Amino acid sequence: MRIGLLTGGGDCPGLNAAIRAIVKQGLGEYGHQIIGFRNGWKGVVDGDIQPLERQHIRNVLSMGGTLLSTARFHPREEDGSMDAVLQTLEAEKIEALICIGGDGTLHAASKVADAGVKIVAIPKTIDNDVAGTDLSIGFHTAVNIATEAIDRIHTTAESHNRVMVVEVMGRHAGWIAVNSGIAGGAEIVLAPEEPFDMDRVVKFLQHRHKAHANFSIVVVAEGAHARQGSSMEYEVQLGKYGEIVAGAIGERVAAEIQARTGFDTRLTVLGHVQRGGTPTPTDRILGSRFGVAAVDAITAGETNVMTALQGEDIVLVPLPEIAGRVKQVPDDLLRVARVLA
Repeated sequence: MRIGLLTGGGDCPGLNAAIRAIVKQGLGEYGHQIIGFRNGWKGVVDGDIQPLERQHIRNVLSMGGTLLSTARFHPREEDGSMDAVLQTLEAEKIEALICIGGDGTLHAASKVADAGVKIVAIPKTIDNDVAGTDLSIGFHTAVNIATEAIDRIHTTAESHNRVMVVEVMGRHAGWIAVNSGIAGGAEIVLAPEEPFDMDRVVKFLQHRHKAHANFSIVVVAEGAHARQGSSMEYEVQLGKYGEIVAGAIGERVAAEIQARTGFDTRLTVLGHVQRGGTPTPTDRILGSRFGVAAVDAITAGETNVMTALQGEDIVLVPLPEIAGRVKQVPDDLLRVARVLA
């Protein structure tokens, strides 16, 4: 069987572990041919292929990024691109396609599956907001990076009696902010799931600094926003392609805190640092398990499904049930962040 493979959307640690597992399982266990498409769905549209053999996956397990490269390109949004996808798959005699990506890539995969292509998807996103799975590839590493950064910022915040605002990724869901905030001992966590009231943030910081501390850490997800009708008016700042402008909400929160409290307040935007570098063992293992499961699923004739971690088990969930949905941080985890502030 000729199986196509692509990685779409933003890069993250653990992608190469999944690619390696797909190639090893596909070639070694079943004798399949694995045909990589460079630059995600754009590579499928352009017919930009890279046949993958064992020599291509040597020493990639610990590498960040993706050896196939990636792009934020969705064929369902570009005129003629869906037809081009189908033409390329037919020309390359691709019998099934494994798509590794986040919500946008998986939504596109579901549409391609509707056109009759055999699809198995693998969830990856540092935001951890893909529905149907407990974890997505890349999230664990991103939380580790963010937590280490908060640990480091603690010492300089305390040394200089400052409020330090740390902005992390998370447009629609605050998984990184909440988890790294709890793990790093932040005083306040602002996540998209709970619009914040700047008056309450300021009162908390003033009370804390007056009562028992001379520094504070505030973790802000890039998609955090003020409660409607509160004293801070703010609209999420979007870039040319609809992406959130990095640092915008963090800068505004830091400015409001300093203006209202008089506390020396500084901002650190972690940005793409969260995406890069060596994947943690958890992401290497998760990517490997997903890769093996995806090949097994295709070989068994499964289609229009996604590999998912549920508890300790890797299962298959129907793509139409999760495509376009956002998995948000549950109330009990948000509550822990509030309680420990």
